[in-house]
Amino acid sequence: MRSKAQGEGAEAADAHCDHSALSTWGFSMAQSKYLSGRRIEPTRIGAGLTVTQLVDGTFQAYNAARLREACHLLTRKMLDDDVTVGLTMTGALTPAGLGMSAVIPLIEAGFVDWIISTGANLYHDTHFGIGLELRQGSAQISDTVLREEEVVRIYDIFFDYSVLLDTDAFFRTVIASPEFQRPMSTAEFHWLCGKYVAAREAELGHGRKSLLAAAWEYSVPIYTSSPGDSSIGMNVAAKALQGNRLMFDVNADVNETAAIVLDAKRGGGKSAIWILGGGSPKNFALQTEPQIQEVMGIDERGHDYFLQVTDARPDTGGLSGATPAEAVSWGKIDPDKLPDAVVCYLDSTVALPILTAYAFDNHAPRTPKRLYDRRDEMMQRIRAEYERSERNEATQASARDHAAHGGHMIERDR
Repeated sequence: MRSKAQGEGAEAADAHCDHSALSTWGFSMAQSKYLSGRRIEPTRIGAGLTVTQLVDGTFQAYNAARLREACHLLTRKMLDDDVTVGLTMTGALTPAGLGMSAVIPLIEAGFVDWIISTGANLYHDTHFGIGLELRQGSAQISDTVLREEEVVRIYDIFFDYSVLLDTDAFFRTVIASPEFQRPMSTAEFHWLCGKYVAAREAELGHGRKSLLAAAWEYSVPIYTSSPGDSSIGMNVAAKALQGNRLMFDVNADVNETAAIVLDAKRGGGKSAIWILGGGSPKNFALQTEPQIQEVMGIDERGHDYFLQVTDARPDTGGLSGATPAEAVSWGKIDPDKLPDAVVCYLDSTVALPILTAYAFDNHAPRTPKRLYDRRDEMMQRIRAEYERSERNEATQASARDHAAHGGHMIERDR
């Protein structure tokens, strides 16, 4: 049995031991390199908080933190003057109003230089430009009832069936014009359509509502990776049965998009790809680098910046969920720039407005690059480099013929 003094001494020793252990534990934790990140101590949310304060002060972890990183990548690197920014769009973004609220302002501010979109996004964008209405609805309403009332549904967006018919009629009238009676890239097609949509907007006097019209005004080329996979392509196909000579030149699309990327790099700048969703537009934008390196044999390293907003998982093998690290193995992304790649697993309809607002809050507008006006110049550059490439069979065959011919002349002269 311990005396009172012994007990007090033991308690003091125990306290001393506990304190020492805690001190040692705290010291070792503080020294870990893994504890160098920002302390989680968010801003209190209250009235008058700006989007920058919200993102920087409260988006602390998980996909909120990835969105914060995306905002920083966009405003601190991707929007530098020497960076060419390509935007890809999948999912029904324009029916939800994202074209008007976000993409048009981005175009007007010079924050987006070229676009690859599904044809559906451009078709539904046209509804707004030509004065047609889409309404908020409910995903709980019976689709059988909606069909009976000629109401079309895109999840919780409703519109009258006549919206489709009127938009179809608009495109069929436009593509019957003489300037459409030939093969052309989808960029040229959309640029010409944008001119007509802008004219309709001017007639209606309702301001700029169509991203096609905005892209025409600012010479932002818009490509569609699968032009037949939309109501626009369907109407083009139907008109072909009536003798219309419009055809989409997909070879021009592949070469022009590669030329845009090569021109960005050879001009001393960088290439950034901003992906909303995934799908075919994502691959069409990223394949520009394998087209340059693998197919054409032109020396290049890959895109410099990669920003994706997606809800697709990476473990199913689909392109939509493929990570930027995987893209490195294909030559799509410069391996040295992998730290400048961010993927947010988030709905684009949530992320895009925040990214756009953050960009306007933290970066001055850029001078538009007007890449559509420079297509011929950029194509000349990529042709010239391809002509010098060892992968160019025509050039190599010509060189072999010249060498053989030269050898024959030497033998004859002897």
